[in-house]
Amino acid sequence: MSTSTDATASTAERYRAFADVEASGMSATYEAWADGVATDAAVQALIDELPPPKRQPNLVFSAARLLGAEPGPYPAFAAWLAEHWSAVREVALSHATQTNEAARCALLLPVLSGIEGPIALLEVGASAGLCLYPDRYGYRYTGHAVGGSVRLDPIPGPGRGDGAVELECTVRGGTPVPVPSRMPEIVWRSGIDLNPLDVRSEADVAWLDALVWPEHDDRRARLSAAAAIAAADPPHLVSGDLNEQLAALAATAPADATLVVFHTAVLMYLDEPGRDRFVRQVGDLPGHWVSAEARRVLRGIRLRDEVPNEPSDLVLALDGVQVAWAQPHGRALTWAPNP
Repeated sequence: MSTSTDATASTAERYRAFADVEASGMSATYEAWADGVATDAAVQALIDELPPPKRQPNLVFSAARLLGAEPGPYPAFAAWLAEHWSAVREVALSHATQTNEAARCALLLPVLSGIEGPIALLEVGASAGLCLYPDRYGYRYTGHAVGGSVRLDPIPGPGRGDGAVELECTVRGGTPVPVPSRMPEIVWRSGIDLNPLDVRSEADVAWLDALVWPEHDDRRARLSAAAAIAAADPPHLVSGDLNEQLAALAATAPADATLVVFHTAVLMYLDEPGRDRFVRQVGDLPGHWVSAEARRVLRGIRLRDEVPNEPSDLVLALDGVQVAWAQPHGRALTWAPNP
């Protein structure tokens, strides 16, 4: 089945895939809207006015919600979209899907626990940079694999894991997740994005809010709190193509820190030559590479299909080796034994 980000698929195929795989069980509103679009030739014709990369469901739906579309049955949404299409089209053309889910740090943290610090953290596809602060959030991992709830002790110092944002992550399966006993020491943090968002900008934060799916009120509240933490110490973000900027930005990291390049749900937006070029570049850098991408986005990673997983799970990998299956918004993690 084509994915919703496959620009070569028809609009009907893209929205059907989004409904069946990405939105199913995650958002009743988006599942209903995508189901409706998949069989609505009139709305498909509107969406087809956009360039193929801009037709993705998450972008169109978020643009509509930014402009006031309310969650509800598909017929009401279709009528609203037809009436406001000109404005929705302009937002879709001028914006991009830049979901900045701080909860994904709950996926990053166990991987960082096995990397010798201090750490220089470089995020590819950083959006507003909220995932560059894993040491400044509180965490709670649940499930039998870790014996119940775990709260990490912060490294002493201002603004380190003070609990203003607490991330909940369910541990699935029988393999324990290597939860660290203290926060990683991050001494440098930077990111790359085609269009970096500024957490101090009301308009940019409003767009991030629109990208949060309708029923996910916990994510919306977390976004606001995480944005406040980042705004107090804004991240260094570089504008540009990730393949053009990676080597130069990595070269500015402190030499006495371990470089960690990471990304979540970013490379799926590149074509295969672009992905291959990125993999070659990151392989030439010192340090480590942490990726969380949809299955089969990175062809060189052997998938641990014998480990129970959900169709929408991301492949969490360290240096090209899968270590876990991860729920896309950081809500759950299934660690793979003996990676």
